[in-house]
Amino acid sequence: MLKQRAPLDRAIPSRLLLGLLFSSGVAILAHRRRSLSKSGVAGAMISGTTIFGMGGWSWGLSLIYFFVSSSLLSHFKEREKAATAADKFDKGSERDILQAAANGGMATLLSLAYGLTRSPQAKRVLKAGFVGALATANADTWATEIGVLSKQAPRLITTGKPVAPGTSGGITALGTGASMLGALTLGLFFWLCQGLRRSLLSLPLVALLSGIVGSLFDSLLGATVQAMYFCPACQKETEKRLHSCGTPTQFLRGLPWMNNDTVNFLATACGSLTGIVGAWACPALCFLFPNIRERRGRGKPTPLR
Repeated sequence: MLKQRAPLDRAIPSRLLLGLLFSSGVAILAHRRRSLSKSGVAGAMISGTTIFGMGGWSWGLSLIYFFVSSSLLSHFKEREKAATAADKFDKGSERDILQAAANGGMATLLSLAYGLTRSPQAKRVLKAGFVGALATANADTWATEIGVLSKQAPRLITTGKPVAPGTSGGITALGTGASMLGALTLGLFFWLCQGLRRSLLSLPLVALLSGIVGSLFDSLLGATVQAMYFCPACQKETEKRLHSCGTPTQFLRGLPWMNNDTVNFLATACGSLTGIVGAWACPALCFLFPNIRERRGRGKPTPLR
Protein backbone atom coordinates (compact mmCIF):
# COMPACT_ATOMS: atom_id res chain seq x y z
CA MET A 1 0.00 0.00 0.00
CA LEU A 2 1.15 3.51 -0.77
CA LYS A 3 1.82 5.71 2.21
CA GLN A 4 -0.55 8.63 2.55
CA ARG A 5 1.04 12.03 2.45
CA ALA A 6 -0.35 15.23 3.84
CA PRO A 7 -1.29 17.86 1.25
CA LEU A 8 0.90 20.90 0.83
CA ASP A 9 0.06 23.72 3.21
CA ARG A 10 -2.34 26.04 1.41
CA ALA A 11 -1.47 28.88 3.78
CA ILE A 12 2.08 29.13 2.38
CA PRO A 13 1.36 31.83 -0.24
CA SER A 14 -0.30 34.16 2.26
CA ARG A 15 2.47 33.54 4.81
CA LEU A 16 5.10 34.31 2.18
CA LEU A 17 3.47 37.69 1.56
CA LEU A 18 3.21 38.43 5.26
CA GLY A 19 6.80 37.23 5.72
CA LEU A 20 8.00 39.61 3.01
CA LEU A 21 6.23 42.57 4.60
CA PHE A 22 7.34 41.68 8.12
CA SER A 23 10.96 40.91 7.26
CA SER A 24 11.21 44.05 5.13
CA GLY A 25 10.14 46.20 8.04
CA VAL A 26 12.55 44.55 10.46
CA ALA A 27 15.43 44.70 7.96
CA ILE A 28 14.91 48.38 7.16
CA LEU A 29 14.78 49.22 10.85
CA ALA A 30 17.97 47.23 11.42
CA HIS A 31 19.65 49.10 8.55
CA ARG A 32 18.78 52.42 10.16
CA ARG A 33 20.29 51.21 13.41
CA ARG A 34 23.46 50.16 11.54
CA SER A 35 22.96 46.46 12.24
CA LEU A 36 22.57 45.60 8.53
CA SER A 37 24.23 46.91 5.40
CA LYS A 38 22.18 47.44 2.22
CA SER A 39 23.09 43.98 0.97
CA GLY A 40 22.34 42.63 4.44
CA VAL A 41 18.80 44.01 4.13
CA ALA A 42 18.31 41.94 0.98
CA GLY A 43 19.70 38.84 2.69
CA ALA A 44 17.47 39.30 5.72
CA MET A 45 14.40 39.74 3.51
CA ILE A 46 15.14 36.55 1.58
CA SER A 47 15.73 34.49 4.74
CA GLY A 48 12.85 36.03 6.64
CA THR A 49 10.35 35.61 3.82
CA THR A 50 11.32 32.00 3.17
CA ILE A 51 11.48 30.90 6.80
CA PHE A 52 8.26 32.65 7.77
CA GLY A 53 6.37 31.52 4.67
CA MET A 54 7.51 27.90 4.53
CA GLY A 55 7.89 27.21 8.25
CA GLY A 56 5.30 29.38 9.93
CA TRP A 57 5.08 31.94 12.70
CA SER A 58 7.24 30.07 15.21
CA TRP A 59 10.03 29.63 12.66
CA GLY A 60 9.96 33.27 11.61
CA LEU A 61 9.80 34.60 15.15
CA SER A 62 12.75 32.40 16.14
CA LEU A 63 14.78 33.90 13.30
CA ILE A 64 13.89 37.36 14.58
CA TYR A 65 14.91 36.33 18.10
CA PHE A 66 18.31 35.26 16.77
CA PHE A 67 18.77 38.44 14.77
CA VAL A 68 17.61 40.86 17.48
CA SER A 69 19.57 39.23 20.31
CA SER A 70 22.71 38.99 18.16
CA SER A 71 22.41 42.59 16.99
CA LEU A 72 21.98 43.87 20.53
CA LEU A 73 25.04 41.94 21.66
CA SER A 74 27.02 43.27 18.69
CA HIS A 75 26.44 46.81 19.93
CA PHE A 76 26.97 45.89 23.60
CA LYS A 77 30.20 47.54 24.85
CA GLU A 78 31.10 48.19 21.22
CA ARG A 79 33.94 50.58 22.06
CA GLU A 80 35.52 48.12 24.46
CA LYS A 81 35.37 45.39 21.84
CA ALA A 82 36.87 47.70 19.23
CA ALA A 83 39.77 48.46 21.51
CA THR A 84 40.29 44.77 22.27
CA ALA A 85 39.84 42.84 19.04
CA ALA A 86 38.21 44.88 16.26
CA ASP A 87 41.32 44.61 14.09
CA LYS A 88 41.04 40.80 14.26
CA PHE A 89 37.60 40.42 12.70
CA ASP A 90 37.04 40.59 8.96
CA LYS A 91 33.71 42.41 9.36
CA GLY A 92 32.10 44.70 11.90
CA SER A 93 28.70 44.76 13.57
CA GLU A 94 26.92 45.84 10.35
CA ARG A 95 26.09 42.51 8.72
CA ASP A 96 26.10 42.08 4.93
CA ILE A 97 24.34 39.56 2.68
CA LEU A 98 27.17 37.02 2.97
CA GLN A 99 26.93 37.06 6.75
CA ALA A 100 23.16 36.67 6.50
CA ALA A 101 23.65 33.65 4.23
CA ALA A 102 26.37 32.20 6.45
CA ASN A 103 24.27 32.37 9.62
CA GLY A 104 20.78 31.89 8.24
CA GLY A 105 21.34 30.08 4.95
CA MET A 106 21.10 26.55 6.32
CA ALA A 107 17.98 27.39 8.32
CA THR A 108 16.48 28.95 5.18
CA LEU A 109 17.14 25.83 3.10
CA LEU A 110 15.65 23.59 5.79
CA SER A 111 12.51 25.73 6.04
CA LEU A 112 12.12 25.61 2.25
CA ALA A 113 12.32 21.81 2.31
CA TYR A 114 9.92 21.72 5.27
CA GLY A 115 7.30 23.71 3.40
CA LEU A 116 7.57 21.67 0.22
CA THR A 117 7.59 18.17 1.72
CA ARG A 118 4.37 16.27 2.39
CA SER A 119 5.92 13.59 4.58
CA PRO A 120 5.17 14.04 8.32
CA GLN A 121 8.34 12.12 9.19
CA ALA A 122 10.46 14.35 6.96
CA LYS A 123 8.90 17.43 8.56
CA ARG A 124 9.93 16.21 12.01
CA VAL A 125 13.50 15.67 10.83
CA LEU A 126 13.66 19.06 9.14
CA LYS A 127 12.31 20.76 12.25
CA ALA A 128 15.11 19.21 14.30
CA GLY A 129 17.62 20.38 11.71
CA PHE A 130 16.22 23.90 11.73
CA VAL A 131 16.46 24.17 15.51
CA GLY A 132 20.03 22.85 15.40
CA ALA A 133 21.14 25.27 12.69
CA LEU A 134 19.64 28.37 14.26
CA ALA A 135 20.80 27.39 17.75
CA THR A 136 24.36 27.06 16.42
CA ALA A 137 24.21 30.49 14.78
CA ASN A 138 22.91 32.02 18.00
CA ALA A 139 25.44 30.17 20.15
CA ASP A 140 28.40 31.17 18.00
CA THR A 141 27.36 34.82 17.84
CA TRP A 142 26.81 35.06 21.60
CA ALA A 143 30.15 33.36 22.22
CA THR A 144 31.97 35.84 19.99
CA GLU A 145 30.26 38.98 21.23
CA ILE A 146 30.53 38.14 24.93
CA GLY A 147 33.65 35.99 24.96
CA VAL A 148 35.83 38.80 23.59
CA LEU A 149 35.09 40.73 26.79
CA SER A 150 36.59 38.00 28.99
CA LYS A 151 39.23 39.15 31.45
CA GLN A 152 41.04 35.84 30.98
CA ALA A 153 43.08 35.25 27.83
CA PRO A 154 41.41 32.82 25.39
CA ARG A 155 43.08 29.51 24.68
CA LEU A 156 43.35 27.83 21.31
CA ILE A 157 40.90 24.93 21.15
CA THR A 158 43.47 22.61 19.54
CA THR A 159 46.51 23.17 21.78
CA GLY A 160 45.33 25.10 24.82
CA LYS A 161 47.92 27.79 24.07
CA PRO A 162 46.95 31.33 25.21
CA VAL A 163 46.13 33.62 22.27
CA ALA A 164 45.07 37.24 21.82
CA PRO A 165 41.36 38.11 22.24
CA GLY A 166 39.45 37.69 19.00
CA THR A 167 41.80 35.05 17.58
CA SER A 168 39.92 32.48 15.50
CA GLY A 169 39.79 29.18 17.37
CA GLY A 170 40.33 30.78 20.77
CA ILE A 171 37.81 29.95 23.49
CA THR A 172 37.13 31.23 27.01
CA ALA A 173 34.95 30.08 29.88
CA LEU A 174 32.85 33.22 29.49
CA GLY A 175 32.41 32.68 25.76
CA THR A 176 31.56 29.00 26.20
CA GLY A 177 28.95 29.85 28.83
CA ALA A 178 27.46 32.49 26.54
CA SER A 179 27.39 29.96 23.72
CA MET A 180 25.43 27.47 25.81
CA LEU A 181 23.01 30.16 26.97
CA GLY A 182 22.46 31.39 23.42
CA ALA A 183 21.66 27.90 22.16
CA LEU A 184 19.39 27.05 25.09
CA THR A 185 17.37 30.28 24.92
CA LEU A 186 16.83 29.80 21.19
CA GLY A 187 15.43 26.34 21.86
CA LEU A 188 13.24 27.62 24.68
CA PHE A 189 11.92 30.44 22.52
CA PHE A 190 11.07 28.08 19.64
CA TRP A 191 9.38 25.67 22.05
CA LEU A 192 7.37 28.57 23.50
CA CYS A 193 6.25 29.58 20.00
CA GLN A 194 5.27 25.96 19.35
CA GLY A 195 2.83 26.15 22.23
CA LEU A 196 4.91 24.45 24.96
CA ARG A 197 3.65 21.10 23.74
CA ARG A 198 4.69 18.10 25.82
CA SER A 199 5.75 16.15 22.72
CA LEU A 200 8.22 18.96 21.93
CA LEU A 201 9.63 19.18 25.44
CA SER A 202 13.03 18.09 24.15
CA LEU A 203 13.44 21.05 21.79
CA PRO A 204 15.55 23.12 24.21
CA LEU A 205 17.83 20.11 24.79
CA VAL A 206 18.19 19.59 21.04
CA ALA A 207 19.10 23.25 20.67
CA LEU A 208 21.61 23.13 23.52
CA LEU A 209 23.34 20.01 22.19
CA SER A 210 23.42 21.31 18.63
CA GLY A 211 24.64 24.75 19.66
CA ILE A 212 27.52 23.35 21.71
CA VAL A 213 28.69 20.96 18.99
CA GLY A 214 28.26 23.49 16.18
CA SER A 215 30.00 26.28 18.07
CA LEU A 216 32.96 24.06 19.00
CA PHE A 217 33.18 22.92 15.38
CA ASP A 218 33.31 26.57 14.37
CA SER A 219 36.22 27.13 16.76
CA LEU A 220 37.99 24.01 15.48
CA LEU A 221 37.73 25.23 11.89
CA GLY A 222 38.93 28.65 12.96
CA ALA A 223 42.01 27.16 14.60
CA THR A 224 42.93 24.82 11.75
CA VAL A 225 41.69 25.69 8.24
CA GLN A 226 40.27 29.22 8.34
CA ALA A 227 42.31 31.67 6.24
CA MET A 228 44.37 33.95 8.46
CA TYR A 229 46.62 36.85 7.50
CA PHE A 230 49.47 38.82 9.06
CA CYS A 231 49.94 42.58 9.09
CA PRO A 232 53.68 43.37 8.70
CA ALA A 233 53.20 46.93 9.93
CA CYS A 234 51.32 46.12 13.14
CA GLN A 235 52.83 42.66 13.60
CA LYS A 236 49.36 41.25 14.25
CA GLU A 237 47.35 38.26 13.04
CA THR A 238 43.99 39.09 11.47
CA GLU A 239 41.17 37.77 9.30
CA LYS A 240 41.43 40.83 7.04
CA ARG A 241 43.21 41.01 3.73
CA LEU A 242 43.53 44.76 4.24
CA HIS A 243 44.29 45.55 7.88
CA SER A 244 42.51 48.34 9.74
CA CYS A 245 45.75 50.34 9.59
CA GLY A 246 45.52 50.35 5.79
CA THR A 247 48.36 47.86 5.22
CA PRO A 248 47.81 44.90 2.84
CA THR A 249 48.24 41.72 4.85
CA GLN A 250 50.19 38.57 4.03
CA PHE A 251 48.63 35.11 3.89
CA LEU A 252 49.63 33.22 7.04
CA ARG A 253 47.81 29.89 7.27
CA GLY A 254 44.64 27.94 6.50
CA LEU A 255 42.79 27.57 3.21
CA PRO A 256 42.56 30.76 1.11
CA TRP A 257 38.84 30.27 0.38
CA MET A 258 37.90 29.38 3.97
CA ASN A 259 36.85 32.78 5.30
CA ASN A 260 34.73 33.45 8.36
CA ASP A 261 31.45 33.30 6.42
CA THR A 262 32.31 29.84 5.07
CA VAL A 263 33.23 28.67 8.57
CA ASN A 264 29.92 29.94 9.96
CA PHE A 265 27.92 28.18 7.25
CA LEU A 266 29.71 24.88 7.85
CA ALA A 267 29.20 25.25 11.59
CA THR A 268 25.43 25.74 11.18
CA ALA A 269 25.37 22.69 8.89
CA CYS A 270 27.13 20.72 11.63
CA GLY A 271 24.63 21.99 14.21
CA SER A 272 21.76 21.03 11.94
CA LEU A 273 23.11 17.50 11.52
CA THR A 274 23.70 17.24 15.26
CA GLY A 275 20.09 18.19 15.94
CA ILE A 276 18.81 15.52 13.57
CA VAL A 277 21.16 12.75 14.74
CA GLY A 278 20.77 13.64 18.40
CA ALA A 279 17.00 13.54 18.18
CA TRP A 280 17.06 10.13 16.52
CA ALA A 281 19.69 8.70 18.86
CA CYS A 282 18.13 9.69 22.18
CA PRO A 283 14.76 8.13 23.01
CA ALA A 284 14.13 11.01 25.43
CA LEU A 285 14.01 13.37 22.46
CA CYS A 286 10.59 12.09 21.60
CA PHE A 287 9.31 14.84 19.35
CA LEU A 288 10.54 13.04 16.22
CA PHE A 289 8.56 9.88 16.83
CA PRO A 290 5.05 9.76 15.37
CA ASN A 291 3.76 7.09 17.77
CA ILE A 292 3.98 9.46 20.73
CA ARG A 293 0.87 11.57 21.00
CA GLU A 294 0.45 14.52 23.30
CA ARG A 295 -2.67 14.95 25.36
CA ARG A 296 -5.09 17.44 23.92
CA GLY A 297 -8.09 19.31 25.21
CA ARG A 298 -6.59 20.21 28.58
CA GLY A 299 -6.00 23.87 28.11
CA LYS A 300 -2.78 23.45 26.14
CA PRO A 301 -1.85 26.61 24.24
CA THR A 302 -2.29 26.42 20.48
CA PRO A 303 1.07 26.29 18.69
CA LEU A 304 2.00 29.04 16.23
CA ARG A 305 3.41 26.25 13.98
